[in-house]
Amino acid sequence: MTRNSRSIIIAVKGIIVHQGRILIVRRAAADIIGAGSWECPGGKIEFGEGLEAALEREIAEETGLGVTVGAVAYAASFLTDPGRQVVIITYLCESEKDAVILSEEHAAYKWCTRTELEELLPPGILAEFERSGVLTMAELL
Repeated sequence: MTRNSRSIIIAVKGIIVHQGRILIVRRAAADIIGAGSWECPGGKIEFGEGLEAALEREIAEETGLGVTVGAVAYAASFLTDPGRQVVIITYLCESEKDAVILSEEHAAYKWCTRTELEELLPPGILAEFERSGVLTMAELL
């Protein structure tokens, strides 16, 4: 494998809280990566873009929501294949509205309680939520 065949992708995700619930979105069935899985909204940063600005843009594109970006909840890094590494920085966010307008990237959305998050999120995301204390935050109980 040559050096040029490797890539690192930087992405930002938002744990969007509204009235004690967290928004998750389900990837469209036609999606190449993670089809049908539930996740927090967000995506890749564009060259020269700030992290918070990228997150605000991605959330607006995917959900139609405007958010207030807060503190970093956690960061994670993993290989999606031998030549591609993804780094995800996940922020706590707040939304004053709950009316979601989904992009074509996603097939569904749900404002979840803690129990619903535990049922719907993939094990890897749940492990990060637990490790970082997201699931035990007072406003989510």
